[in-house]
Amino acid sequence: MASKFIDSHAHLDDKRFNKDRDEIIRYLHDDGIEAVLNPGADLKSSKKAVEIAEKYPNIYAAVGCHPHDTKYMDDETMNIFRELAKSKKVVAIGEIGLDYYYNNSERDVQKKWFREQIRLAKELDLPYIVHDRDAHEDLLRIMKEEHYDGARGVLHCYSGSVEMAREFIKLGFYISLAGPVTFRKARVPKLVAKEIPFDKLLIETDSPYLTPEPFRGKRNEPMYVRFVAEEIAEIRNVSLDEVAEKTNQNFKTLFNIKN
Repeated sequence: MASKFIDSHAHLDDKRFNKDRDEIIRYLHDDGIEAVLNPGADLKSSKKAVEIAEKYPNIYAAVGCHPHDTKYMDDETMNIFRELAKSKKVVAIGEIGLDYYYNNSERDVQKKWFREQIRLAKELDLPYIVHDRDAHEDLLRIMKEEHYDGARGVLHCYSGSVEMAREFIKLGFYISLAGPVTFRKARVPKLVAKEIPFDKLLIETDSPYLTPEPFRGKRNEPMYVRFVAEEIAEIRNVSLDEVAEKTNQNFKTLFNIKN
């Protein structure tokens, strides 16, 4: 039987899936996908992520505010996230973090709400999903300052160095690799794929973004996570089945998935 994979990060709530979302989800199993985690990026998408997850047994959700939209955050929104997280299909807070590439929200605002959402993850005893773009030092510093017993989560679509990855792993975090690891000139992601411990590795698509080779330029979909897994298998000189088995188990361990 062919390997089945878990896509640990896909935005199935995105409007680019409006025309065929149900069809894509219905055929996930046939496309080699065991499960998908759909994180929120703001209040609207978090609500949609929960709605989708509650409709389908193989979809899970996370709720939270992406750094781009933290300028719209307030205490009332945090309370709504808290209520949404009561759903049995919500397995994490996220995606949260810092993004200094676009600076869509002021950096101090991003930092404030990153801290507040880490504290929400602590309060609810949930993992948190971290977005980090061009903000490695500040992000790591905040995570260290806000660290607590039981802290855990994942650096999604990881773009930092091996050395930085090891620092996040020390804090109890996993490293997730996406489409960029398949790009020919992606030297650093390939090195990360080779060097980090296998028991701290996840795979994802970040659909509909960051489509892997050989489909760059097209809309990304969960079924394309196979190409991320194939690249990692080649880099690590292991079988594709082993990548599927390890990353699936890591996903279930981190997000406390029993089945």
